[in-house]
Amino acid sequence: MTDMTEAEVRDEVRAWLQENWDPNLGLVEWRNKLADTGWGMPAWPKEWYGKGMPNSYATAVEEEFQKVGAIGVARAGIRMLAAATLLEHGSDMHKEKFLRRILTGEDTWCQLFSEPGSGSDLAGAVTRADLKDGKWIINGQKVWTTSAHHAQWGLLLARTDWDVPKHKGLSYFVLDMTQDAVDVQPLRQMNGHASFNQVFFTDAVIEPEFMVEGLGNGWKIATTTLMHERRGADGLRRWAMGTDRPERAYAEEREELAHAMAPYKWYPQRMGRVDLVIQRAKETGKYDDPVVRQEIAKLLTLAKSAEWTARRARAAQVLGRNQGPEGSIGKLAASHVARLGNHVHTMISGADAMLTGEDSPMDGVIAEILVSTPAISIAGGTDEIQRNIISERVLGMPKEPRNDTDRPFRDVPRNMIR
Repeated sequence: MTDMTEAEVRDEVRAWLQENWDPNLGLVEWRNKLADTGWGMPAWPKEWYGKGMPNSYATAVEEEFQKVGAIGVARAGIRMLAAATLLEHGSDMHKEKFLRRILTGEDTWCQLFSEPGSGSDLAGAVTRADLKDGKWIINGQKVWTTSAHHAQWGLLLARTDWDVPKHKGLSYFVLDMTQDAVDVQPLRQMNGHASFNQVFFTDAVIEPEFMVEGLGNGWKIATTTLMHERRGADGLRRWAMGTDRPERAYAEEREELAHAMAPYKWYPQRMGRVDLVIQRAKETGKYDDPVVRQEIAKLLTLAKSAEWTARRARAAQVLGRNQGPEGSIGKLAASHVARLGNHVHTMISGADAMLTGEDSPMDGVIAEILVSTPAISIAGGTDEIQRNIISERVLGMPKEPRNDTDRPFRDVPRNMIR
């Protein structure tokens, strides 16, 4: 299909939708049709539920779906991070077992990376995977794990070798989250939400075929997952919004989104809510304050620049370029926007910004912004990590001195002993 023009692709998908799209179908039944024909993810390989089209054509297909209101494949949560990782690094068995059910939405996923003693220093993970009687036995703890409370599967980074440098001793697994040896406990945040979980493993079992791309390749694979995550860190996507149409497929999609997106409902606040600034300035009379106006101008300029950076990253994706450090640039820009948004909202609301609940401006939204924005500078890699990536991989600066990358990990001082 790669020899077709974009206009021909649009004509073909339009004709296919006219013949096949039926909003009265069940959601899984409809998405299985998409998987069978490749129209759900047309840029994926033909042998794995795609059509092998360029990403630019995939955008055209998405637009044709939107024109008729056709529902696409499941994207909510971290499903697409799992799919992108397994497409690049997984075995045929992994792709056969997981990809279709990711597209249909039948499986939910979580990402088991961060630990209490190794957040930014992800390569310092100490959750251990030991091979016993032909199976991997997992012991340890992960934290800040979104959606772990309802995930069937987890992307797990664990240490399989303590006698090599830390980056080389990690392996990547797909973990069955439903086994009794996995204990998921919610964490209450200072903004009142409980989006994250801590996860404890006590002799959890992983069959050997659920290791991804072989022993010791965990760091390389985790980097793929994180680059996809950072590329999407500039805000919530359109697919997170359902419709109020009554047909069965739409009703089932609304239920799916309500379940999958519940942990993310405060995410607009963590982005700084630039969209509310002008409205708030007018409501409070601060619109004519020259100091406030100057800060608003700074914020809108920075936000627009960040938007253009995000668009460049998406354009690179459409052109089929590999994931690169532009994701780190976009994520760092989002942090700056959020912090400045926090500052501007504080200037506009004054002391009222410290009130919570119904007494707070906008029924608590402003207060929620102030306590939520720090999250954007932490999740998916801290600002400091992003600056290191940009300085080393974009600007070509020397790496910062390290004393923990060239000796066995068991000899590296750390704040958790194993």
